[in-house]
Amino acid sequence: MTTRASATSLALRLTKAGHTACFAGGCVRDKLLGLEPKDYDIATSAPPSAVIALFPGANQVGAHFGVCIAKHEGHHIEIATFRTDGSYGDGRRPDSVTFSTPEEDAHRRDFTINGLFENPETGEIIDHVGGIRDLEARIIRAIGTPSHRFQEDALRLLRAVRFSTTLGFPIEPETFAAIRENAHLIGKISPERIRDEFSKIIVSPNRRCGLELLVDSGLIDHFLPEILPLIGCDQPPEWHPEGDVYIHTCIMLEMLAPDAPLELCLATLLHDIAKPPTRTIDPDGRIRFNGHDALGAEMAEQILTRLRYPNAVIRDAAHMVSRHMQFMNVQQMRKAKLKRFMSEPTFPQEMELHRVDCASSNGFTDNYDFLNEKAEEFASEPLIPPPLVTGKDLIARGLKPGPRFKDIIEEIQTEQLENRLSTREAALEYLETLLS
Repeated sequence: MTTRASATSLALRLTKAGHTACFAGGCVRDKLLGLEPKDYDIATSAPPSAVIALFPGANQVGAHFGVCIAKHEGHHIEIATFRTDGSYGDGRRPDSVTFSTPEEDAHRRDFTINGLFENPETGEIIDHVGGIRDLEARIIRAIGTPSHRFQEDALRLLRAVRFSTTLGFPIEPETFAAIRENAHLIGKISPERIRDEFSKIIVSPNRRCGLELLVDSGLIDHFLPEILPLIGCDQPPEWHPEGDVYIHTCIMLEMLAPDAPLELCLATLLHDIAKPPTRTIDPDGRIRFNGHDALGAEMAEQILTRLRYPNAVIRDAAHMVSRHMQFMNVQQMRKAKLKRFMSEPTFPQEMELHRVDCASSNGFTDNYDFLNEKAEEFASEPLIPPPLVTGKDLIARGLKPGPRFKDIIEEIQTEQLENRLSTREAALEYLETLLS
């Protein structure tokens, strides 16, 4: 059974019990846009006690707000009682709610395109806020007075940008003006909630537009201010004819594949984050950014930690930033070093980062083509084969783990990767030479 079928079944049980029940919010919007809704929410006149009585296994996840989760055929459907919100003392959630009517419930929501209801039985769309008009006009508009909506819940500031980015709808001027006026309120929102909205923006195929909206609205100032110095940070025109670091970054984000993973999108956004603090000018006028890769990795780690990203995401994104300048040296690397370089788990994503880094600037593809050729050349065997000599062999010869221990293992592996050692016997003989 589909999610819609499960939600319809639950809604009909509510209506048969004498309550009003409608699909609400994003599922209605997505259906009208011809998109497959990810989930279905039901808004109802039934109070939580009645919902629990009808669906005994339901959980009251937000009793204060009249929200229950009912299970049906493996699907989890949110059922919320029509309500009007009281004041928002903390700028995040209402201090109180009053159960109300569908029209009042629609007017407490964020944007007109999210304020629509649908009769599950007939498919009739119920519009109290002009949502159909704005869907047809393809525009993001706050319900009621925009500033009031954003002052109630500051996360709506980011949600406006997210919907504009993912749907490709511009933000209506009065709503955008209110976002700029209230951008500072984002400081009331937890890093985790900011992170979740920002991630949806940066993985969207329209991610460049999303970043530009965050900058133009002033929102970026309050959770990722390190982006601002990229604007106007000029680069050597012979290497970067496209313009400053910010323009370069925007073009790269646009060039990524539509389904680029989160770690790659974050690494692309932050790969040159340390160019402003490392920028120097030689006596001959040449601009340099020495060490921006190493410092950039440190800054990326700090930024992503501040936004509470998972450790694995932080590790991979910072690692990609730290290595993005090494691609210029791959054709001079010895075989062993090259194989180690290509064996990193993040290497396929780094290749994409390198591709868009060059394509957005000088257009050079020599190193990218070289690495693709080497990938074909090395494809017949593992890049890093099983070791011919292990630590046990060194311990058996009286060595204790330490710096020399590690150096010997690495030197033998280098000989193996260079194809100068291919058997265990030869490797053990080489080990005796090293020890003597």
